[in-house]
Amino acid sequence: MATSADGPAGGVPDRHDGPLGESERAELAALRKRFPAQKKWRAALSAVLITLAALLAPLSAVAVWVADEMADTDRYVATVAPLARHPEVRAAVTDRVTDAAMAKIDLDALLSNVKAGDRPELEKALGSLRGPITDGIRDFVHQTVATFVASDAFATLWEQLNRQAHAAFTGALTGDSDTAVKVNGDAVVLDLAPVVAQVKQRLLDRGLSAASLIPSVRTEFTLVKSSDVRRVRTGFRGLQIAGNWLPVVTVVLAAAGVLLAARRRRALVAAALGIAAGAAVLGIGLAVFRVIYLDHLPVGANQSAAGEIYDQLVRFLRVTVRTVIVLGAVVAVGTWLSGSGRRAVRVTNAWETGIGAVRHATGITTTGPVGPWVHRYRSALRWAVVAGAALALLLWPYPTGLVVIWITLVAVAALAVVEFLDGTGQPDGAGVTST
Repeated sequence: MATSADGPAGGVPDRHDGPLGESERAELAALRKRFPAQKKWRAALSAVLITLAALLAPLSAVAVWVADEMADTDRYVATVAPLARHPEVRAAVTDRVTDAAMAKIDLDALLSNVKAGDRPELEKALGSLRGPITDGIRDFVHQTVATFVASDAFATLWEQLNRQAHAAFTGALTGDSDTAVKVNGDAVVLDLAPVVAQVKQRLLDRGLSAASLIPSVRTEFTLVKSSDVRRVRTGFRGLQIAGNWLPVVTVVLAAAGVLLAARRRRALVAAALGIAAGAAVLGIGLAVFRVIYLDHLPVGANQSAAGEIYDQLVRFLRVTVRTVIVLGAVVAVGTWLSGSGRRAVRVTNAWETGIGAVRHATGITTTGPVGPWVHRYRSALRWAVVAGAALALLLWPYPTGLVVIWITLVAVAALAVVEFLDGTGQPDGAGVTST
């Protein structure tokens, strides 16, 4: 008996030659149900992961700011040192130090050196002049303090003070009492005792002997005052630790969401825009919190100085926000342009046409042996440019939004060179005749 694929000798029958059996229909129905369900499950998980990445983006920025700002002495000093030259901060420090000095060198302090028998007659003779004399002494002290605070010596002292306490907010928010910055109740304060000591010596040099009565006491200058300080103190250590790995988790979640998506290009655009939106929300939150913080300052507080201090303390965090927004926009636009959508194709065609027009205008009709080689490896060269731009961004110590823009412009220029050197001036496969 002959054996065939569809014979009775036990061969495998060709199921396409006849109608499906009941079991085959059931198996096909199960497969049809399984794949749509799996596709929906992957799409849902992809959306969840991308959403989590977008939500973690602002928290990652805060964690990086806390970890880097408090661990790096130079960056901390770069943040607080310029405060010594802000007019509002100088005025606030001048008033605070003047008050501390005048608490010890009022008119009664000046009369302390007068003989006990002569003091009643002298006080009687002064009469109504006591007030103007006291005001004159205060003006003299205030002028001396203001002159010192406006000098380079104060700027140097301010920087030294903060450099010695480079873990300023770390020490404050973790309860370290050995730094110059501490948490007193609901305020973060800076001790100005060295400034008072310098002013005391200057007053003595200018002939105000009563300044010798100024003791070596702690003089507090409030950097931040808010009822939220204690709550921030609770989570500060967690943010400091999370600064090293939370951004990585955010990127991994976004990458996993993109890889699980059926339309990965669209998912990458969504992830980039979502992370940029999260950073934008953080930027808006910083602006709103600034208004709330200034509105809740105690009566008599210098709001201008408090605003300057707030702006300096969150300066690098705002830089991070702008960087993430610009980077997200660049990635989204680049991903969209690499797609096959109608509008994206129009843009890329216009790009190639423009490069071709430049080549034609310069009279370059051939690029020699380089042209065919570039045409053959054009896709690889484009990916190399993108990888180089990503590597430059990763290796940049502290990138800003402007850095991202410049790296993007350099990458675009490199892509233009690749397109210009493409000797065929035609898309892949154009002009090739099949035999």
